[in-house]
Parts: sequence; C-alpha cells; structure tokens
Amino acid sequence: MALAPELSRQTKLKEVAGIPLRDSTVDNWSQIQTFKAKPDDLLICTYPKSGTTWIQEIVNMIEQNGDVEKCQRTIIQHRHPFIEWARPPQPSGVDKANAMPAPRILRTHLPTQLLPPSFWTNNCKYLYVARNAKDCMVSFYHFYRMCQVLPNPGTWNEYFETFINGKVSCGSWFDHVKGWWEIRDRYQILFLFYEDMKRDPKREIQKVMQFMGKNLDEEVVDKIVLETSFEKMKDNPLTNFSTIPKTIMDQSISPFMRKGIVGDWKNHFTVAQNERFDEIYEQKMDGTSLNFCMEL
Repeated sequence: MALAPELSRQTKLKEVAGIPLRDSTVDNWSQIQTFKAKPDDLLICTYPKSGTTWIQEIVNMIEQNGDVEKCQRTIIQHRHPFIEWARPPQPSGVDKANAMPAPRILRTHLPTQLLPPSFWTNNCKYLYVARNAKDCMVSFYHFYRMCQVLPNPGTWNEYFETFINGKVSCGSWFDHVKGWWEIRDRYQILFLFYEDMKRDPKREIQKVMQFMGKNLDEEVVDKIVLETSFEKMKDNPLTNFSTIPKTIMDQSISPFMRKGIVGDWKNHFTVAQNERFDEIYEQKMDGTSLNFCMEL
C-alpha cells in the first residue's frame, strides 16, 4: 500500500536560537539577518495562521485606494515578500524585497528576537495580528497536514503536544504574541486581534488605514470590507493559494483557506485537552495584560 503523501514526508525543522524554522530558512539565515530595512517599510507580522493573508489583502486594498483591478495585479504571495522565505533556486524573500521600489510592504512570521536588526534601527512600522491560541493551533494543524514542506504533524493528539511545547515552525505561540505585545509602545506597532477583525471588520480596517496614513471615503472602506471577506477571498485564486503546486501545498488534504471562524477549536479539543491547555495557558500568560476572545 502506498503511503499517503502526508505520511511519507521526511522534512525536518532546524533551529535558530532555539526557535524551530524551515530548513531552507535556516540555511539562508545570514542573508535574512543582514537584510537592510528602510524607514518607510511597513512590516506585516503574524504567528502562522493568524490572518496573515487577510491582513495582507486589507493592506493591499488600502494601499491601492480600493481599486480592485490594481489589487489583482499578481497573486498575493508576490505582492508582499516574506523576509524569511527561501526555496532555492528561486529568488528568496530578501531578494524579492531588495528588488522592490519603496515604500515597501513586507511580511514575516519571525518572533521579535529573530527579526533582522535593521528593522529596529530604522524605526519601521509594524502591523501585528494576533489570533487566540486554540483556533491558531487548529488552523496550523490543518496547514501542517497539507503543507508538504513542513514535517508530518502526526495525529491531532501528537500535534497537540508539539504545539504546546513550541516545537512547531516559528516556535511557541505564547512567546511570539507576548514578545510583540510587550514592545508595542516602544515602536510604531499597530497590534490587532483576529477576533476583533471578525467582529467589526470596518472598525479594524479604519485603524489600519489611519496607521498607514491613508484617508479613504466611507464608500471605499465599505468596498474593502466586502472584498476582504473570507468568502470572497476563499473563492479568489489570487488569494486562496490555489496556484501553488500540489508538491508544496496539497489542498486536496485541507484547503489553505479552511473556515476562518472563531471557536472552531471546540470541534477538535477533547475536554481533557481543553482543561490541560487552560492550565498551561494560565502559567505561560501569567503577568501579561494580553486578553483573547475564544469564541464569538
């Protein structure tokens, strides 16, 4: 019997300063660390599966003043380079960013301590989106299942342990969100919550617009709300990653844009897992003023 593609994967993560990352990222680490940020760069920062593509599309539409045609110039992955992305022989995220005209919009999943130092010295703008840990864990699990360049996640129960121990790509969710939250007043950081974006997209889009120094008519903002809805983006080949080859993302296993809801964790966590997670969460998040909504 042939093994299912998700079982035959041999991919291993490597580590930088204790943070697990994709091997190709680690192999390209010196280029990433010496990246030269510019003062007018806007960096979209997220832990994986926290609404990265969503906030990208929002930022893109604001940047293009709501012009849908301009937003459709290319697939979303090519609009805002991932700083740490590397897949030789293709150009790396750094190569793509270096070739971009200013002002640039870039993105990263890196925790604060691994960000190229030039971002801090240039006082860039950062847009951070945080999603509650339980939904993030579930979404990342399904992404792991379909993403052929990440290790096989095993069963849900096995992956549950991997996630709570911070052994997934980009490391601990707890450390990531706390790291960005703790420095939000020291730098130009707009810290948003995925759940607020679901609850009141218009209000959150207006915050992003102001942060980007844009002033768009209400009519345009309403259009952006509509165009960046989950349903619209799920059906849009420019945002749903359907152009990516199956050898990298096998969407027959799980779609890249799956549900986009708040509270799907309830369909995965057992009662025992939920109790255990809540205990760990309390320990890890002790002393932080971060507050997440777990269901809408």
